[in-house]
Amino acid sequence: MSGTGTTSEDDPLQTAVWRLRSRACWADAAALLRAETAAAALQRTSLLVERCLYTEKGWEDAEDALRTAEAQARTDEERGAAACERGQLAYAATLHGVRDRADEARAALGRAAALIPPGAPGRALLDFRRGLLAENLARSPQAARAAYRRAHASASAHGDTLLLSLTWRHLAGLALRDGEVAEARHGFAESLRIREELGYLVGTAPALASLADAETEPEASRLRAEAARLFRLLGGVPTWLAAQLAPAV
Repeated sequence: MSGTGTTSEDDPLQTAVWRLRSRACWADAAALLRAETAAAALQRTSLLVERCLYTEKGWEDAEDALRTAEAQARTDEERGAAACERGQLAYAATLHGVRDRADEARAALGRAAALIPPGAPGRALLDFRRGLLAENLARSPQAARAAYRRAHASASAHGDTLLLSLTWRHLAGLALRDGEVAEARHGFAESLRIREELGYLVGTAPALASLADAETEPEASRLRAEAARLFRLLGGVPTWLAAQLAPAV
């Protein structure tokens, strides 16, 4: 559901959900959705899992929504999507030090890969999340890059522009770590451009901060100042950005 609600063709409910989500109001966005169908239950889960990743709060609400989505899933793709959300929730809990659920994350994403067929729209998000696992938990940048590239190609094929902003940013981060500054700057700039065009406010500050890491002064300081302004505007979300924006000592 990564880009749902971002175009004029989307229905008013999805547009309202998107506007709340993009302004870090995940609980309010989820409250607009009734978990009466597998699709709605999955979308509620995705919103609440994203809140955990960005705020380090709301874990029980996300678990409850996830169990509902798993119970309502009927097809292999729905079961795969629910497994993908379970993997992401376990990844977020491990990343933020809530509890080590790395094995659960790997198993859930593996189960999702067995259920979601290659070429299906949900495969792009799954590949991206497998890349996150490889990069941040397994510490395997080569595996992460391969997964991000698969996700990037699939997101492009399916017109998922929000997911493209994520793959651009993470591929650029790996390029920067390898010293490929020009490639990194291009990827970070593309990620920022997409987020600004979509109005994805909660993702704009991280994109600005990432681009700043690949820029020279005084542009780097200008970008960080703008990122810090948006970070404060959203009440310190995403929480993990605080360390990146902390003044050098």
